Amino acid sequence: MNQSTSALTDRVRDLVRERRIDPRTDTESVRRAAAEVIAEHDTRSLTGAVRPLDEPDLVIGHIVANVSGFGPLQPYLDDETVEEIWINEPSRVFVARAGRHELTPVILTVEQVRELVERMLSSSGRRLDISQPFVDAMLPGGHRLHVVLDGISRGFAAVNIRKFVARAHTLDDLVTLGTLDQQAAAFLDASVRAGLNIVVSGGTQAGKTTLLNCLAASIPGFQRLISVEEVFELQCGHPDWVAMQTRQEGLEGTGGIDLRTLVKEALRMRPSRIIVGEVRAAECLDLLLAFNAGLPGMASIHANSAKQALVKMCTLPLLAGENIGSRFVVPTVASSIDLVVHTGIDPDGSRAVREIATVTGRVENGLIESEPVFVRRSGRLERGHGAPLRRDAYELVGIDLDEILGVGRWVH
Repeated sequence: MNQSTSALTDRVRDLVRERRIDPRTDTESVRRAAAEVIAEHDTRSLTGAVRPLDEPDLVIGHIVANVSGFGPLQPYLDDETVEEIWINEPSRVFVARAGRHELTPVILTVEQVRELVERMLSSSGRRLDISQPFVDAMLPGGHRLHVVLDGISRGFAAVNIRKFVARAHTLDDLVTLGTLDQQAAAFLDASVRAGLNIVVSGGTQAGKTTLLNCLAASIPGFQRLISVEEVFELQCGHPDWVAMQTRQEGLEGTGGIDLRTLVKEALRMRPSRIIVGEVRAAECLDLLLAFNAGLPGMASIHANSAKQALVKMCTLPLLAGENIGSRFVVPTVASSIDLVVHTGIDPDGSRAVREIATVTGRVENGLIESEPVFVRRSGRLERGHGAPLRRDAYELVGIDLDEILGVGRWVH
């Protein structure tokens, strides 16, 4: 930003303060103030007092981004093709488009990065300091912010903004995008309506949250949904839905609410369904207990395959305490989880469901057996030999599972 534009921005900030405009919520008023300041500048330029602006509309956009938005990052936040933005150091700002990384021409200063982080956190109710050098927060646009403070990261604060680019809201949308095939989508829709317990697995940026949102769209509207997350990311729009997120500890080291507490509280809120945005630790035990007690639900988990997701679901509950052992956890997972939907990201950046596996309920040598219902081969999901065990759940809601999976290919 040159000196002239900086002075104009300061003038707009003065007007915003004078008029008591909230720049975070009233962007249009900020834009009108910027237009007034630019018009005034153009009038003065006719007398030769100041130099005329070459592109006044562009300058207005820059001013609004700095006063009401997030400065040089705002164009990338507004760009629907950008999936993620991260700052390794002030002079190296990257974005991801279609799964590919790009170095942007943006060059910031250390002070600009600090100011941007403070502005991003101002509306989140979360803090970042020496005692709390990591932070997860949600930006006003629904994007997820993660910051690591300088001292933990080497040299500079590391900033990640993961945008929730909602290209799909239903399973049919995923079919249109090529993430799912029609038969697999129909099967998953039927499985959600039947109340099966589903785990979505995959790596970072593989589309787990989007898939979880689309699965949640198949939950019948008359059922009550409770979701719990570290930071709000789910946007399923269910008519009877309460969403909860974790809370950091305060300056006194008290008041923190972790995911495990939220899962326990969710069970007291008359849920028909429960969703855990991402299972990472001991909350896995509480989720399994809820599933085992007959409460249908869904969760996502980081894993490299459907089988690895089941292994991880058996490992995480052990973090709940020394009195929790594999002899209890493994059979509980085997009897509680019905389906694992594994999604991945290809080298070209496209996301696709790689496998839909059903849990057989059998355990051999401490490992839970699963069978593929659908497997991706040659770019499409093909019918595997597996089939869900809980046929009665489908029949209860009037779904003919044989018809969905194909009678001729049904394996008894």
